[in-house]
Amino acid sequence: MALRPVQVNIKALDASAVGRFWAEALGWSAYSPGVTTYVGPGGGLVWPDPVAVCVDVVPVPEPKTTTKNRVHLDLATTSVAHQAELVARLKALGATPAHVGQGKVPWTVLADPEGNEFCVLEPREIYRDTGPIAAVVVDCADPRAMARFWGEAMDWTLHEVTDDHAVLRSAKGVGPYLEFLRTPDVKTVPDRVHLDLLPYPGDDKAAEVARLRALGATDIDLGQGDVPWTCLADPEGHEFCVLAPS
Repeated sequence: MALRPVQVNIKALDASAVGRFWAEALGWSAYSPGVTTYVGPGGGLVWPDPVAVCVDVVPVPEPKTTTKNRVHLDLATTSVAHQAELVARLKALGATPAHVGQGKVPWTVLADPEGNEFCVLEPREIYRDTGPIAAVVVDCADPRAMARFWGEAMDWTLHEVTDDHAVLRSAKGVGPYLEFLRTPDVKTVPDRVHLDLLPYPGDDKAAEVARLRALGATDIDLGQGDVPWTCLADPEGHEFCVLAPS
């Protein structure tokens, strides 16, 4: 029994517009199977067995606060020229420079049209085969504790763990990394960006949710009502959802 992350959930006032931005940013396609805008590789919406960690933009009535998101995307580049071209293209699409205390660094920090921060990384060998999303990055107080919880929650492999960061990736060696970075920030608002997990075909969602609770996850009420997915929080309060297999 195990779960896999299948999408990064981004809340937005205008889900269609933000979805189009991320589709252009990642070189993927945007689909609207319902009220959300799903962004994934071309070829059509693949569900319930997606081939990548995709993006699902969900409409909400509340705008983003000025508080920095505790979850963000890092985008991969293949060369210094590619990084510069991508940053210029993203700005033309509506991204704006963001200042999160990064100082002088080789990567570029931007925000999408609704203020969700993300980074365009300088070329790094470790991310050469991840696809457009190099990593999903989570701010946390204790990377070792996060590695223990998420390493048990998912079937991804733990690559590195220290007091300052932890790194996981699919055991298949494909797609983005999941990285936990030690930060001094304290969580004060609900996450604007979070992960959605999915059981494998044939696995029991209820049993998976019970297993996560035993690992330290807690139930949360985000006003979701009666829905087929389950909203939980990890031991540091980061929200995530366990989706129901179709």
